[in-house]
Amino acid sequence: MWESCGMENEDFLWAAIPFMGGISGHQNAPCGAVLASAVFLGLRHHCSLADKEKAKQARNTARLQAGMLVKDFQEKFGDITCRGLIGIDFNKPGEYQAFLASGKSKETCESYVLWVIEKLYSFEKAGFLEVVAP
Repeated sequence: MWESCGMENEDFLWAAIPFMGGISGHQNAPCGAVLASAVFLGLRHHCSLADKEKAKQARNTARLQAGMLVKDFQEKFGDITCRGLIGIDFNKPGEYQAFLASGKSKETCESYVLWVIEKLYSFEKAGFLEVVAP
């Protein structure tokens, strides 16, 4: 998604690394894909703060779209927290390794990432990633 929007900067990818497993495995936090999408929307709509009205519209748009994405994600998958989505406690020794070895991450985490990317592309296609008035 970042490439399609002209934000080719590996720093953005690295900034999202701690979102794996909620936030660094603290699974009561939102899914990393949901967190990263909110950061993406903020970056996508950023503008100079010098134009206060434009900045206000951009903030409102980013918040509106992030809210839409979170709502739709929760409706589709039933939760937004890592623990609620995958049902495994990574704090228990060996659970994370077993989760990876089981292939369940392809059914869960990878499907969440793909869904979020598709949702962001749908915003773009519908013109929702342009700054709009609140």
